Amino acid sequence: MHIPAALDEQRRLGDDWAHWLDRLPRLCDDLLDEWRLTPTGDPMHGFASVVVPVRGADGAAVLKVGFDGSPETAQEHLALQHWAGDGAVTMFRADPRRRALLLERLHSQNLTQEWDLQACEIVADLYGRLHRQAPPRLAPLSGFLRPWLDALERDAADVPMPPRLVAHALARGRAFADDMACDGVMIHGDLHYENVLAADREPWLAIDPQPMSGDPHYEIAPLLWNRWDEMSGYLRESIQRRFYTTVEAAGLDDERARDWVIVRMVLNAHWTVVDAKRLHHSLTDADRTWITTCISVAKAVQR
Repeated sequence: MHIPAALDEQRRLGDDWAHWLDRLPRLCDDLLDEWRLTPTGDPMHGFASVVVPVRGADGAAVLKVGFDGSPETAQEHLALQHWAGDGAVTMFRADPRRRALLLERLHSQNLTQEWDLQACEIVADLYGRLHRQAPPRLAPLSGFLRPWLDALERDAADVPMPPRLVAHALARGRAFADDMACDGVMIHGDLHYENVLAADREPWLAIDPQPMSGDPHYEIAPLLWNRWDEMSGYLRESIQRRFYTTVEAAGLDDERARDWVIVRMVLNAHWTVVDAKRLHHSLTDADRTWITTCISVAKAVQR
C-alpha cells in the first residue's frame, strides 16, 4: 500500500504519528484482503487519514483508515451509524479498533467553489439534519471542554493572544461546561467547506465528523477560518457576514454562537503553543500566522 507523501510528512508531529504511519501500509493491505476490496485508484488523504478508492460487495466505495491517536475521531463510526446516510456519507462497514471505515464513494467537488454565503446556508441546512438527540455512548462535549480549559488556564500567560480574549474564553467556557445544554445533541464538530462533498443520491453530504454529544452552537467556528484568502481586504465584514448568515439560516442564538466561536479560537491558539512545546521548538511563522487568524476571528464576532 502506497502512503501519499504529504500524509507521511505528519511524522514531524511526533512519535505516535510516526508509529501509526509505519503500521499504515500493512494495516491497509490487511483490510483490503479481509474485506475483499479491490483498489480502483490512487490513495488520497486528509490531515489524519488515508482514503483509498475501492470496489467490493457494496460497489464503488472508499476505504478510510484514520490516525488512532486522536480521541476526537474515535467515535466517527457511531455518528455515521446513527445518521445512516441522512445528511452524511453512508457507512457500509467499520472496524473502530483499527479506525477503519468502508464508506459510500462521493465526488471530489466540495463547497470551496460555491459562493461562501450560499455554502454557509448549505451547511446550516445540514445542521438541521445532523443535529439530533445524541446516542448514550457518544462522548459529551463538556467532558472534553473541562480539561481543555484547565490546560488553557495553566498556560494562559504563554498564549500570545489579548488577555481579555483568554479571560472571556475561560469564563464563558466554564459557564458552558456547567450548562446542561452543553451536551445532548449529536454534533459534527468540524463541518466546513471541504467536509461537504457532492454526491449522486443528494446534492451535498457531510464527511469526516469529529462527533460529540454537544451544543449545536459549537459548530460555526470552522466556517469562519476556512477559505481565509478570499476575505483579504474585507476581513471583519466577511467573517461577520458568514457568521450571521449561518446563525440565521440555522436558527441559532447569535450570542451563544458568538461565545462558542471565541472559546474555540482561543483553544485553537493554545493548542498551537502546546504542540510547539511538545515538539521542543519555538513557534514557527505558520504557527504565528494561525494564531493571528484565531485572534482575527475572535475579535470579528464580538459586538
